[in-house]
Amino acid sequence: MSIKETYMFTFMKEENNVLDFHLNDGHAHAKIFILEEDIIRILLTEGEALTLEKTWSVAPGQIDVPWEGRHRLDMSGFTLPQYEFQQVKDVFIVKTGKVKLHVQLNGFRISWFYHNGSEWINVANDRQTQGYNFEGAFGKGVYHYLQRDVQEQYFGFGEKTGNVDKHGKRYRMLNIDAMGYDAERSDPLYKHIPFYITRHKKTGISYGMFYDNLSASIFDMGSELDNYHGLYRYYQAEKGDLDYYFIAGPKIKDVVETFSWLTGKTILPPKWSLGYSGSTMSYTDAPNAQEQLKNFVRLCEEHDMLCDSFQLSSGYTSIGDKRYVFNWDEIKIPAPKEMVQHFHEKGVRLCANIKPCLLKDHPYFDELQEKDMFIVNRETQKPEMAQFWDDIGAYLDFTKRQTFDWWKAQVTEKLLEYGIDSTWNDNNEFEIWSQNAKCHGFGKEVEFELIRALHPLLMMKASFEAQLEYNPELRPYLISRSGCPGMHRYAQTWTGDNRTSWKTLKFNIKTGIGLSLSGIYNFGHDVGGFSGLAPEPELFVRWVQNGIMHPRFTIHSWNDDGTVNEPWMFPETIDEIRELIKFRHKIIPYIYTALYEAHEHYQPIIRPTFYDFEHDEKTFEENDEFILGESLLVASVVEKGMTEREVYLPNHEKGWYDFHTGTWYEGGKTVVLPAPLHYTPLLAKAGAIVPVNDAKVTFQTKNQDERGFLLFPFKGKGKSTYRLYEDDGLTNEYTHTFAFIHVDMETTEDGIKLSIQKEGTYELSYDQLTFHVPNGEKRKLIVNGTELESKNGAFSYSLPCD
Repeated sequence: MSIKETYMFTFMKEENNVLDFHLNDGHAHAKIFILEEDIIRILLTEGEALTLEKTWSVAPGQIDVPWEGRHRLDMSGFTLPQYEFQQVKDVFIVKTGKVKLHVQLNGFRISWFYHNGSEWINVANDRQTQGYNFEGAFGKGVYHYLQRDVQEQYFGFGEKTGNVDKHGKRYRMLNIDAMGYDAERSDPLYKHIPFYITRHKKTGISYGMFYDNLSASIFDMGSELDNYHGLYRYYQAEKGDLDYYFIAGPKIKDVVETFSWLTGKTILPPKWSLGYSGSTMSYTDAPNAQEQLKNFVRLCEEHDMLCDSFQLSSGYTSIGDKRYVFNWDEIKIPAPKEMVQHFHEKGVRLCANIKPCLLKDHPYFDELQEKDMFIVNRETQKPEMAQFWDDIGAYLDFTKRQTFDWWKAQVTEKLLEYGIDSTWNDNNEFEIWSQNAKCHGFGKEVEFELIRALHPLLMMKASFEAQLEYNPELRPYLISRSGCPGMHRYAQTWTGDNRTSWKTLKFNIKTGIGLSLSGIYNFGHDVGGFSGLAPEPELFVRWVQNGIMHPRFTIHSWNDDGTVNEPWMFPETIDEIRELIKFRHKIIPYIYTALYEAHEHYQPIIRPTFYDFEHDEKTFEENDEFILGESLLVASVVEKGMTEREVYLPNHEKGWYDFHTGTWYEGGKTVVLPAPLHYTPLLAKAGAIVPVNDAKVTFQTKNQDERGFLLFPFKGKGKSTYRLYEDDGLTNEYTHTFAFIHVDMETTEDGIKLSIQKEGTYELSYDQLTFHVPNGEKRKLIVNGTELESKNGAFSYSLPCD
């Protein structure tokens, strides 16, 4: 008898959109969940019991899940559609309107089909030999082997280095502190996102695979070959059950937005979180930290660098030369509340760094050990000690309610009551390597490895709840370096401690695209590079040009040569940096609306060029561009000494405009753009309507807000529309008090007609709109039936009273 004939399953029952199968003469159980017409879930367990009963990643359309998790058999939030099933000999067939499964009961091997409107297309197949690890056939952990086709492309995987297409690569899914990583080759990094998208080049059909498992895992996408099994790819997890979701496309954007919905809503943080945020470890590590921090604000004012927040690195918690979370070093910072007030008076918020590991001599260590609030060693029943910074310490166990609540209390008492505005959840990879580590497990002991990636999420949740409970009127804003699926419900993130180089600038763009394609939309990169030598002036300017086009825009560093990445670090580039930061401030209405669309409609803010242009196969070639929001094509300069930027324009039938010069280009062509130091090479789709803050602001007047729209009309006839989102940008009133400004644009050969309509109850802070058209545009502009006169190239329009 061959191996593939060993494992025969029998269909047992159907109940509430769940099909149940048992392995004959064995302990393996299989379930098929028909959750949506385009979402099918497969669960394989040893015996009836789940290894881990709860999930913290699945939250369909929801803003959160309970601290103790959502039961894995809970199907609330799903539509549970009608479906058909039948058994033909040893093949079991399941069919919805979009997806069909052929399950060979001999080995439980699945073939997946997608209905393209006229026929069923085979899109995926389990490997026909040993596709699963029934009863430990392969040894440790759980496995899922799929057939691999050389025509397939693989995208996503969360935060990974290298090219956007991961075909042929092997990645380890594990949270570690990858300080100074190589942005092209290092693996793993900080985040655990076991999700990827497969696209077949010939059929153009895409689907996603999400493995709901929190232990360390491996994805091999074609680096491994075995003569006996043909071409294959596989997923392997150290612990837990095999629990995966198949998400049908047919397009990549369909898969991405469905996965984002599946894992919950992206948080809508305050608008100030989109402004420039300063940071460096140097200030808080200095003996005169308070003086240096206040001097940063003075220099922002002196150089007219718009700044909305500053991130306090962990040096503010020092005792001697070590760091102790929730301790204020009052030698370095003798008057922390006064310092916070100073920042607030200048319109700058403060985000404080916090870490989930207490060094062995932390003032609270003995108390918390006495209360069993650390992750412990199963054999000794003492805290599991691990290397952390310059000593050893123990990680807090967030699966114990007492620990979770203690953390919330400390955030409140040591930060929020001092006036700190935000929590920066850092060094939260939970690097514990002992196989004997265990957690409280919400009252039921669980080994640490089974929920390794959960702890960063629970840390975020505790910080989030502390902020929300302290001031229920204000929207929480959090930052987190590590995380897993669901982290977007709480925090903004970044790609960790990158290393200064041109290569990092280039490949961080690709890493960010991987995050976007994995449902993590609100992110950025440490501008200038976190570690290594100081960036040269040209590299620093190019990095800022790229940084201002991301939701998170932070200049942050701990340079090996003792220098500090600051906007004014190079006198010869101060003017360029100032104008770039002001440009960022100008386009915040556009980015904020994109953030709202991410929150409400699961749409990514940063998109690869193929996201909206799958019909153009050339966009799938590796490139360094990305789409910001729905209309802007960013072509960052990632090579030294360039004064021009070659860029391929996706095949948009109406063409593209150079954002800065107004030059129109045909889509589907490669063009060469000017690439000076004072602006980012940028294009807008013809038909685009881009909202901006038209106020001419300085550091002192940065809160002024005047609304303008940049219009990029079609050359001939055409219609386009845009919906601007507005709210107070700060409070939780946005859940019921907000407004949309609908702008409809119709162009003809001789005119541009705009229809403007406000919807919603939010009272706008402005009563006038200004419209701008590209240089050389001569057609008349008509707004709500009234022709406007140009004044210095701009058209003003007074909004009618509500």
